[in-house]
Amino acid sequence: MHDMATRLIIEGTVQGVGFRHALATQAAALGLAGRVCNRRNGTVEACLRGPQQDVEALVAWSRHGPPGARVTGITRTEVDEEEIAGSGFHIAATR
Repeated sequence: MHDMATRLIIEGTVQGVGFRHALATQAAALGLAGRVCNRRNGTVEACLRGPQQDVEALVAWSRHGPPGARVTGITRTEVDEEEIAGSGFHIAATR
């Protein structure tokens, strides 16, 4: 499998329910690089880079998220791997 990079915009009840922290924990466990942040419009944005099967696993997890979350939609955009620099996964400031 080759590496890929994806940006997700996750909609629904996804702020104030531990979504960012749970997603970061899942991403780190899968060995993905990237970041996750709250957006001012109430959505969560995640940028992921890693092996295709691991990125797909996190995308699947994101469709339901942690307990307390209620995901109503995900917009997915493939991006260049270079857009997600560095290694490791972190929680970024609100955008």
